[in-house]
Amino acid sequence: MTRSQFFLKGAVDLTAAWLGLTILIAPLAIVALLIRLTSRGPALFIQLRVGRHGRLFRCVKFRTMRADAGQERTVTTIHDPRITPLGRVLRRFKVDELPQLWNVLLGDMSLVGPRPDVPGYADRLRGTDRRLLELRPGITGPASLSFRREDEILAMVTDPQAFNDAVIFPKKVKMNLEYLEGWAFWKDLAYVAATVFPPFIPWAGLPDPTCEDLTRLVSDVGGPASPSR
Repeated sequence: MTRSQFFLKGAVDLTAAWLGLTILIAPLAIVALLIRLTSRGPALFIQLRVGRHGRLFRCVKFRTMRADAGQERTVTTIHDPRITPLGRVLRRFKVDELPQLWNVLLGDMSLVGPRPDVPGYADRLRGTDRRLLELRPGITGPASLSFRREDEILAMVTDPQAFNDAVIFPKKVKMNLEYLEGWAFWKDLAYVAATVFPPFIPWAGLPDPTCEDLTRLVSDVGGPASPSR
């Protein structure tokens, strides 16, 4: 990306985040209230994530797990017992990510880009892969859209953490590098549209894997495994 492209992307991020928070303030307040009413704990979940140039920032989301859920696991399956009933709905429709518009407004994140990783994953980037740290992490992006059913994939293997580290993480790195090298404003618009309206995912030029595709992805790395529950 050129300097002018970074400037354009940043200007669009700030404008869209301000408009989004202004328009969604009432619905966001209602979601926060529902979270407080249906489970113990705060409405928001705040966690340190790795941002541009490796700088840590406080990433904010709606809480979708029990307040007493441990953080010993960094991946989540669709069957994770820590997720609250309301949290499952919020995660399915990506509503839990909407508070990150505040992170975009602060300049920590972008609307589109690689998802912000927890500390430790950036250390796995080697060589040209570290170019990903040039980007602000995003609320959505090509990798997160293509792996929007990641929790289903991880539920199909016996060791979700190992599968994520060995298979999913490298695939996401490759997709995000392609995004960086081939950035275009219209692509960002397409990714945002596909996030709001998932049927647009193929139109955005991204794979929308079926259950058979997910099974094949597991099989390609050593055969199907019993589901992790």
